[in-house]
Amino acid sequence: MTPAPYRARRASLSRFVDVRGLRYHVNLWGELAQVTRDRPLLVLMHGWMDVGASFQFVVDAMRDGRTIAAADWRGFGRTVAPPLTDSYWFADYLGDLDGLLDGLSPDAPVDLVGHSMGGNVVMTYAAARPARIRRLVNMEGFGLPEAKPEQAPERLRQWLDELKTPQRLKPYATLDDVAARLVKNNPRLTPDRATWLAQHWAERRDDGAWHILGDPAHKRVNPALYRKDEVLEGWKVIEAPTLWIEGDETDPDRWWGHRYPRSEFDARIALVKNLRRVRLASCGHMLHFDQPQALAEALDSFLDVA
Repeated sequence: MTPAPYRARRASLSRFVDVRGLRYHVNLWGELAQVTRDRPLLVLMHGWMDVGASFQFVVDAMRDGRTIAAADWRGFGRTVAPPLTDSYWFADYLGDLDGLLDGLSPDAPVDLVGHSMGGNVVMTYAAARPARIRRLVNMEGFGLPEAKPEQAPERLRQWLDELKTPQRLKPYATLDDVAARLVKNNPRLTPDRATWLAQHWAERRDDGAWHILGDPAHKRVNPALYRKDEVLEGWKVIEAPTLWIEGDETDPDRWWGHRYPRSEFDARIALVKNLRRVRLASCGHMLHFDQPQALAEALDSFLDVA
């Protein structure tokens, strides 16, 4: 029996913003006209293979009164992919974010939150555009293992080979199957929330199947190597008060092992000058699914400081 879907306490409205030739989809809770310098727009940016709507559970748990926007990155959710996209480039995410903030809050700084991939983007953006950010939150945006120059030829070969290989994401027969996949990925995601999220994470197409709202080209390797030293030079100059949030069950060593030990990340994040840290109990990488109430409390506490 399909559980009743989650009932949102604060329903969002869909808005589209023209950003660099794309129609960026934004979930908007509240009115942009209500934004003030003391209570700026809160912008939430999701991670890889996620959508802005997945922040709904956290928004519902936060204190009322703040206008919140959560966008779908290019090629995710209802922000369509650019035509003939071979790969996704980090610089494009930065350019998109800059244009998005120009459209949503052109005259005032924002509070900016990013999860995972989005956390990495917002950290680099805050270094490049310090005047645009009042408060910054990085939720498990660990970055990547340091790449070595000698890896470049093999990486390029891999990318060229993948360009010749059609990419696809598995379709699902029913929306219940999509919800079951979400629960399988994140066992703390309750069935009612999974049922609600599934309709934002996938769409039914002409073939009758439900397709994930993500461009399969995201699966291709990035031909550009990760430049740790360049990233960290940015982290050093971040001016905004910054909050790092992680789950106590997240183990980066399981992802990268000896290539990127936890001790190296701790040394990296220590370069951020005005940093606070929060660890959420009984929580993995998908903080906004696993512990939305605890996450909301951490955000409220940090963002409401004058």
